[in-house]
Amino acid sequence: MKYISCENPNQLALGNKDKPVHTAASALLKVNRVGICGTDLHAFKGNQPYFVYPRVLGHELATTVIDIDDTASGIKKGDQVVIIPYMNCEECAACTAGKSNCCQRMKVMGVHTDGGMQEYITVPNRLLLRANDMTLDEIAIVEPLAIGAHALRRAQTKRGDLVVVMGCGPIGMGIIQLAKYIGATVIALDVNNERLQKARKSFGADFVLNPTESPFDQLKEFTKGELAHTVFDATGNKLAMQSGTDYMRHGGNLVLVGLFKGELAFHHPTIHAKETSLLCCRNATPEDFMFVMKVLREKKFNAEAYITKRENYTAIPTAFNTWASPESNEIKILTVWD
Repeated sequence: MKYISCENPNQLALGNKDKPVHTAASALLKVNRVGICGTDLHAFKGNQPYFVYPRVLGHELATTVIDIDDTASGIKKGDQVVIIPYMNCEECAACTAGKSNCCQRMKVMGVHTDGGMQEYITVPNRLLLRANDMTLDEIAIVEPLAIGAHALRRAQTKRGDLVVVMGCGPIGMGIIQLAKYIGATVIALDVNNERLQKARKSFGADFVLNPTESPFDQLKEFTKGELAHTVFDATGNKLAMQSGTDYMRHGGNLVLVGLFKGELAFHHPTIHAKETSLLCCRNATPEDFMFVMKVLREKKFNAEAYITKRENYTAIPTAFNTWASPESNEIKILTVWD
């Protein structure tokens, strides 16, 4: 079968290997779609802190069951399934507390273990969610949207809250529209005006700000001086992350969804005065996946605007460098493996 491996930074290779064999506790799956995410692009560029080369990338997957032995789950051959790509141990303190997303021995597909950029994969049955009533494209975007859903749940976002989302990439756009689904008022920040307009027109942002154009003053005017209940960073940019509390009201939350490979510094008197709740947000839980699937089934998320490019998987080795460019305006790229 065909597979694509990231051999070293800036080096992808298309190869052939034997089809995997499933066990009694796992299913053999045909890969239909693989979404390209920031983790993949950072790994390609050598900026992913948890990464070891070589590695088969890909954890945003839409798949079909080819073979499965376990019938207790109700999943059978021919079913379309969403994959929860976080291989948790089920035994550590985090797992037993219901926080499988930050398992102490976590192995994320495409990061710590080989991912889905291959024609067939095997995945534990317990990490599969049946999705026959969803399109393959919808199935492929469940995982990145679940990241945003988990961030909103971490912040206990509710109807009537006012939130700021810094960064209008795939994670940020997901947070924006899911926050609107919950009933929050959403302000989007990005240095890319094209993305800002898309955040407003396609994903429902109530107000958009460019950080280079006096955003604090504009936000203060829009919120009548109250600022935001919660600020979500979806940039992974050091300066943006460290400035997040500027947009946050006293008693608010700063949620770091993006990942920066390095150290961050905050002025303690400032964050202390606001009694800041500083929250890190890693991966997602099964509850977050099911919430996103509900939203997609209700057709309350603009998947058509979210998926901006579809390419055959054979384009990956030559096109990845372009996709990883800061100048790219793509939101979500799906590669087709049918």
